[in-house]
Amino acid sequence: MPQLHLDPAQIARARGSARRIARQVFDEMAPFTTTTVERATLRLFGVDGVDENLVPLPNRVVEHLQAQNLLQHGAALILAGAMQETGWTAQQVAQAVSSSALTLSYPQDTAAARQTADAHAATVCQHIARQRAYRNEQIKTLGEGKAPWLYLIVATGNIHEDVVQARAAAEQGADIIAVIRSTGQSLLDYVPFGATTEGFGGTYATQENFRLMRAALDEVGQKVGRYIRLTNYCSGLCMPEIAAMGALERLDMMLNDSMYGIIFRDINMKRTFIDQFFSRMVNAYAGIIINTGEDNYLTTADAYEAAHTVLASQLINEQFAALSGLKSEQMGLGHAFEIHPEMENGFLWELAHAQLVRQVFPDACLKYMPPTKHMTGNIFKGQVQDALFNMVSVLTQQNIHLLGMMTEAIHTPFIQDRFLAIQNAKYVFTTMKDLHAEIEFKSGGQIELRAQAVLAEAEAMLAQIETIGLADAIGKGMFAEISRTPTGGKGLDGVIQKADNYYNPFPELMLATQGADHA
Repeated sequence: MPQLHLDPAQIARARGSARRIARQVFDEMAPFTTTTVERATLRLFGVDGVDENLVPLPNRVVEHLQAQNLLQHGAALILAGAMQETGWTAQQVAQAVSSSALTLSYPQDTAAARQTADAHAATVCQHIARQRAYRNEQIKTLGEGKAPWLYLIVATGNIHEDVVQARAAAEQGADIIAVIRSTGQSLLDYVPFGATTEGFGGTYATQENFRLMRAALDEVGQKVGRYIRLTNYCSGLCMPEIAAMGALERLDMMLNDSMYGIIFRDINMKRTFIDQFFSRMVNAYAGIIINTGEDNYLTTADAYEAAHTVLASQLINEQFAALSGLKSEQMGLGHAFEIHPEMENGFLWELAHAQLVRQVFPDACLKYMPPTKHMTGNIFKGQVQDALFNMVSVLTQQNIHLLGMMTEAIHTPFIQDRFLAIQNAKYVFTTMKDLHAEIEFKSGGQIELRAQAVLAEAEAMLAQIETIGLADAIGKGMFAEISRTPTGGKGLDGVIQKADNYYNPFPELMLATQGADHA
């Protein structure tokens, strides 16, 4: 691959600032848990289903623990104590709590409760490890698409129709199927239950929907002779719960960003920082690739002027991910092809930005997003914009390539729109397959100078954030030109101070396996 001349010391300084920023936030959040972290823990223990009012049982149990002033000790400890004392399963305890047949209390024998919690956590970790091993075996046996992987979206609102469209997309050449969530699900402080058919602009993320789509993609993967990856959205107020469900059902990728919910969904930053750590820890253990959301910055800020904010955020996301045990190859750091198409030399700047990201993160599983902001409904120009995007992707060796649609800004893609998008990308990827090995960037040329300038701006931005703190940086609108405050946003009431004897068995089990620096 051709290389831009970038200063390794400058990259190291920027990464060092990002590491210290992430560590400061992690240390500040370590004394707290959240209601959804505790609900995710219950789900991992096997609590599922809803009561007669369709309220999820994990919510019922956590609400009960809050009412009994017990949640600060950790749901795992209290639930395991009840399991140990009654001989019931986690599900039976939850059902009894929901029906008011059981009132939970602090366990009389804490050591026995911890032992029970550890045993059940080990069992579920073994299940997740088997799912990870099965994925690896399927990839080894069936093979997989060549990078850049073609990433396609289904978004009908009906999981059964999603399955039909996902099968068609895989047969047409898609390597990754992403099921868009129903509009507004990120703001629900509970996870819907069962197979759903009434989503708006997408389909609800539920464990049953995950199971149905996973089974369908496994079946079509056997037919087409390659493993098809499944993606969903592990974000919003239920980020850890969705991570848990995805790990149990063998999803392969999760949209999971450390700041997206704060900036774009006005979710409280304290809640988000705590939840993203736990959710990423689960994703790491399950072998799931996360996709971060820096591409979204360029939908509200100018893609040329704000390019450095993308790189700065990617470096912060990388360090948060490392604290959760994610390996570089599991970091689908996001960026996008969003410069205004009328800007002179815009293609050069897009190429500079993409190559810069590739070199700063040589081992990461980069996610490259198509033009959307400046798609007008002119399908012919849109097809050209997508072709240029495809060129940059293959030239800079991106990993996850979200296909652009010529009908962007008109309607949710039809099957035929996806077919034409796949054909466009395949043509470019095939005809330019080895072009990256045949060209060089001009030393001191416009592309290199642009990349160097963006890197310098990102380094300066990170140094400033290190001085003022990430919360203040977000408050000043340094990312996406949107300002949020530490006490604002949704979900702050779900942040819980841990008691001195708080216990959750999963961090020790999962982080130790991943070798994360979380001490």
